[in-house]
Amino acid sequence: MKKRILLGIISGLIAGGGLAGCSEQNSTQKMAGAPSSSSSDSSTGVSAHWPQLTSGIARDPAVEARIDTLLAKMSIEEKVGQMIQVEIRSATPEDVKQYHIGSILNGGGSFPNNNKHASVAEWVALADAYYHASVDTSDGGVAIPMIWGTDAVHGHNNVIGATLFPHNIALGAAHNPELMRKIGAATAAEVRATGIDWVFAPTLAVVRDDRWGRTYESYSEDPELVRAYGGEMVGGMQGNPDAEDLLQAKHVIATAKHYLADGGTLNGIDRGDAVISEEELVRLHAQGYFSAIEAGVQTVMASFSSWNGEKMHGHKYLMTDVLKDRLGFDGFIVGDWAGHQFVNGCSNVSCPQSINAGLDMFMAPDPSWKELYKNTVAQAKSGEIPAERLDDAVRRILRVKIRAGLFEAGAPSERAFAADESLIGAPEHRAVARQAVRESLVLLKNNGNLLPLVRNQRVLVAGDGADNIGKQAGGWSITWQGTGNQNSDFPGATSVYGGIAEVVEAAGGTAELSVDGSFEQKPDVAIVVFGEDPYAEMQGDVSNLDYKGDADLALLQKLRAQDIPVVALFITGRPLWVNPEINASDAFVAIWQPGSEGAGVADVIFRNAEGEVNHDFKGKLTFSWPNDAQPTVRNPGENEALAQFNFGYGLTYGDTVEIAALSEQSGLKVSDSAEALAVFNGRALDPWSFQVMDTANNLSTISSSVAKLSGISVQSVDRKVQEDSRRLRWSGEGSAMVGLFANSRTDLTSYLGKQGALVFDVKVDAAPSAAVSLGMNCGTDCGAEQSITELLKGATPGEWKTVAVDLQCLAEAGAKLDMVLSPFYVRTAGALDMTVHNIHIASKAESGVDADIHCG
Repeated sequence: MKKRILLGIISGLIAGGGLAGCSEQNSTQKMAGAPSSSSSDSSTGVSAHWPQLTSGIARDPAVEARIDTLLAKMSIEEKVGQMIQVEIRSATPEDVKQYHIGSILNGGGSFPNNNKHASVAEWVALADAYYHASVDTSDGGVAIPMIWGTDAVHGHNNVIGATLFPHNIALGAAHNPELMRKIGAATAAEVRATGIDWVFAPTLAVVRDDRWGRTYESYSEDPELVRAYGGEMVGGMQGNPDAEDLLQAKHVIATAKHYLADGGTLNGIDRGDAVISEEELVRLHAQGYFSAIEAGVQTVMASFSSWNGEKMHGHKYLMTDVLKDRLGFDGFIVGDWAGHQFVNGCSNVSCPQSINAGLDMFMAPDPSWKELYKNTVAQAKSGEIPAERLDDAVRRILRVKIRAGLFEAGAPSERAFAADESLIGAPEHRAVARQAVRESLVLLKNNGNLLPLVRNQRVLVAGDGADNIGKQAGGWSITWQGTGNQNSDFPGATSVYGGIAEVVEAAGGTAELSVDGSFEQKPDVAIVVFGEDPYAEMQGDVSNLDYKGDADLALLQKLRAQDIPVVALFITGRPLWVNPEINASDAFVAIWQPGSEGAGVADVIFRNAEGEVNHDFKGKLTFSWPNDAQPTVRNPGENEALAQFNFGYGLTYGDTVEIAALSEQSGLKVSDSAEALAVFNGRALDPWSFQVMDTANNLSTISSSVAKLSGISVQSVDRKVQEDSRRLRWSGEGSAMVGLFANSRTDLTSYLGKQGALVFDVKVDAAPSAAVSLGMNCGTDCGAEQSITELLKGATPGEWKTVAVDLQCLAEAGAKLDMVLSPFYVRTAGALDMTVHNIHIASKAESGVDADIHCG
């Protein structure tokens, strides 16, 4: 998501910080590919910065001969089918048979029969249906079993009851590569139980700008730690390269993603551009791929992002010359959610450029995949995609399938461990996850040695994260963004409060849950659990590092003002500026997003029944913690002086550090309005949220992809990228309103002097049947509305139009622009079907658009 506030250029002089306090210099020298010169290999044209590697899985001549035999029998149509991966919501088993489809995936929040609570048996049954279709040779074709991929990024996170491990940022803080192998193996076993044989993990991003919404998917800003983890996670998922059960039994095929430098984009923009040198590309962003390849990883996922302006999905040098030829990767490269369409000259339904650059399998999740198939067949027949490249792509796909034993394994239901419900959330897997929680917690402050707490006392547990498993699990938890879930959606899991209550009450103490911190009898200690709400890619991007939790700060301060010792447990997917919250606490712990085993937190913060310490704090920061909220890059070797807590920081119970009051100056300045102020860009941006007042006057905040209320519905739809727009449909049953609202006020007055406007893109699919008003709200009896009825009626159906509404017009009509609570809402009592995209406030110079709606 594009941010234009306080832009900064990422330096090319960043060095890895090393494991467990390694010096910057030593860390760099130990990494593979650390350059000795800037020369290129004259025979290949590949920079000498890249090492020569060999895959951990040796090439088998018998496998290659078998592939030759298969290729000789296959038609071009069958070959192209192998190169297309379709989503379960847009392809039936009959489609798989007819188009010879080679792969299936379920995206985040996609389930068998569109049932969020689908059973293990239903997952396996759907896998069987696709498998039988893929090997059906009634049409005379070649039987090639399909392969199913899923986003199991912190456990089998799409399946109800699965073990959810802490997200990668937490696992990095544990500094325990061996634990990654256990987590990989446990994840693979649970995936196998549902009949799936391929996972889109691990993520090997090295995040440099923490504003990126996928920061929590990165182990560290240090490439050496990512390298140490990558190979171990692949080994846990796939098995050892020399083991008999490699890629089989309880193991699955792993994916190294997103290739390359997805964590190095300018300003932390999701799917943005990494503007860096090749030396930096290798030194910082490629290290995890080196260990993954050496461990035998079988698939690599191309990144949505670019390197110096060239999209990865079309980058021949990096996909073919470097990854396949120089680094020895002999598996296949899969795309990411129709990412091929952003390559120059490509569309969603046609992209020979990607295949010719080295992409082996399109990820084509929407119904347009049939057109993509048709066009790719034609391009292969015409020679636009050379026969050699076509065969190479299919060879790589077949090689992975043969190595995984898919040709002999039979239907998913016939394979070992299929439909074994005992593996989903198995006690031994939850034990590993609980260990990961314990080892990942980072103690930032412990004044007066408040921690560890004794068990047999009166404990108040407050904050909206205390008994909220969905919040503690974060994004990629049942649903894509991790939103719309309840505790009941996580059977077998424990909330942070649940773990605290168990240990306290077993020792004779009391644990009182009170989200707002109220109580009847004064507690001995208060534990406040709060932090970021769940989010995933795109929707998790932020413009600065300020934690916008005024209510949480007020809660901490209220408890401290009553002379109650306060322990703050902060749920977060990235380091954020929380100096006021730290000051308002006696002890402050970053618990990250611990997943399903919240009880692991209590294991560390409480003494055991004998008053001793069972588990000390082990976690150390693998991301530098900011000293203010400014969007400044802070990494080892770059702006280290601007870190409140440096990389590697983390207290233990043996430390007696007293943290003095920290500065509460955020460093943020009020915008001079020379830049656009984004309100909705792929998601509702802070501080606003999408809210609906339906025909029954029920007010609802929309946090899911689809919301159907009385007389009105809101649906996330794709325009340029995944779910970047909102389709708003009124049924005509009565007056209903939808818009963006906040609990804090925003001052827009500085835009008035620059001919400011409310600007948004709109597409009308069904014209309004009654009057439609667009409004801006500043409180009770404070606001303005303008009619947009004729504008919408005059719009060409199905075509996008940019609309600008003069802010002066709204101000003169009654909107106080210095106290705006809602910059945009739409209200009608009639029927209407419209889609909105990219809502923002901009000066005329910034927007380049004359106002469509003026005063009067």
